Amino acid sequence: MRAVLKPLGLKAIPAAPVQATLSSLKMLDVGKWPIFSLCSEEELQLIRQACVFGSAGNEVLYTTVNDEIFVLGTNCSGCLGLGDVQSTIEPRRLDSLSGKKIACLSYGSGPHIVLATTEGEVFTWGHNAYSQLGNGTTNHGLVPCHISTNLSNKQVVEVACGSYHSLVLTSDGEVFAWGYNNSGQVGSGSTANQPIPRRVTGCLQNKVVMNVACGQMCSMAVVDNGEVFVWGYNGNGQLGLGSSGNQPTPCRVAALQGIRVQRVACGYAHTLVLTDEGQVYAWGANSYGQLGTGNKSNQSYPTPVVVEKDRIIEIAACHSAHTSAAKTQGGHVYMWGQCRGQSVILPHLTHFSCTDDVFACFATPAVTWRLLSVEPDDHLTVAESLKREFDNPDTADLKFLVDGKYIYAHKVLLKIRCEHFRSSLEDNEDDIVEMSEFSYPVYRAFLEYLYTDSISLSPEEAVGLLDLATFYRENRLKKLCQQTIKQGICEENAIALLSAAVKYDAQDLEDFCFRFCINHLTVVTQTSGFAEMDHDLLKNFISKASRVGAFKN
Repeated sequence: MRAVLKPLGLKAIPAAPVQATLSSLKMLDVGKWPIFSLCSEEELQLIRQACVFGSAGNEVLYTTVNDEIFVLGTNCSGCLGLGDVQSTIEPRRLDSLSGKKIACLSYGSGPHIVLATTEGEVFTWGHNAYSQLGNGTTNHGLVPCHISTNLSNKQVVEVACGSYHSLVLTSDGEVFAWGYNNSGQVGSGSTANQPIPRRVTGCLQNKVVMNVACGQMCSMAVVDNGEVFVWGYNGNGQLGLGSSGNQPTPCRVAALQGIRVQRVACGYAHTLVLTDEGQVYAWGANSYGQLGTGNKSNQSYPTPVVVEKDRIIEIAACHSAHTSAAKTQGGHVYMWGQCRGQSVILPHLTHFSCTDDVFACFATPAVTWRLLSVEPDDHLTVAESLKREFDNPDTADLKFLVDGKYIYAHKVLLKIRCEHFRSSLEDNEDDIVEMSEFSYPVYRAFLEYLYTDSISLSPEEAVGLLDLATFYRENRLKKLCQQTIKQGICEENAIALLSAAVKYDAQDLEDFCFRFCINHLTVVTQTSGFAEMDHDLLKNFISKASRVGAFKN
């Protein structure tokens, strides 16, 4: 049995690939990180999650299939959490976290560790000279400490560490910070170090935060309306405010007005954001070309990064490195910035299948930029087993005849998964159902969704599936269709997709398509779709566009 490593699912931010499931992500061989060469083949086969960290990538924490946590490496500042500062070349079990399941984990430069469990608890240990552990002291933490001050009734869903400060995001969209604050990176309004978790307020007071990230000495938050708020050190322009002055409290990045950001990632002193249209903007330090702009000049305002025509679905950076990476919807992985001592000033197409490989092979140090999940590749979950049985004539007890072709299904699963089939198949003894209302690709995609919880269609076909989802009142499928359509929108099909959104009363999709048309108005108005636009829709479009100032000089 071979152990393989795949990226852990991201928090529920709408920046997922079209298929929107973990199974669509490529696997990653754990052996790409040199530190794992200290583990035996038998030990590697048991690994389920892993994080490589430290100033030289010489420490690792991993969990096994038995939910045991092991650590290995040089143990700087007691960062392995074993109760001592002894290095180890053999994995040692971290018994103090026995029974805990890891949801997310981040690390600082000391290093210090901030870990959140699946139950939303926070544990910290390691370097603590600047109170970055949040336990009210400046003593290094040799064992994991449960941090509950101001967090006792909160469920933490995301964590982020700068060099010596820490952020956590709660399930209700609040951000708490602590640690080193010489540049305002804790967001308290002062430059005094923060010894315990303190809620970051100011401009974030009434905002719902969806994603957080930390650079070396700065902090970032993306809120639910796509705005980005920043605070902390700004000497390289990494806050994107058009200046180099530090910011002691959260400030909105005004230059991103009208652009909806979905995720933010921070390098040592540079910042990347991913928009809902799959575009990347970068700003901050650029001495290694880490902004991907084709030069080495710092940028204090958001600057577009031209990767390729395909939509970007993932960005990656790490506060310990000057390296950037991105993955496209088509599966291509690009990197730029520091690459084993060289400066790559434009996005470079790699042979990798995931952004994690970029940091394993190119970054200095070779660390993981996020928590990874490792699973054996010979085990089928219940969901994977069901997926394999879709359209299988050997096990099916029902056939759908659509456009002269059969689609094979299972009555019991359809009745469990869909209210429509629960009633229509209740007293139906037939083993063949003829379907003429929808096309074969659309109906097959619908049935496959009931088996897999995902869809894989072109935007144009997804419009037909949106029609079906509306007819069958399948609201989750309707949302997936809208997501697919958003990810496939372009100038040529924007009007057609806008028309479909209006027709099927998909308000969120309609707003998205309208914003896209406004942002690309010159090209969109020259397309055949615009020329053939329905009169009433055109009238409404022009009126709405006028109200947002689209026709002003």
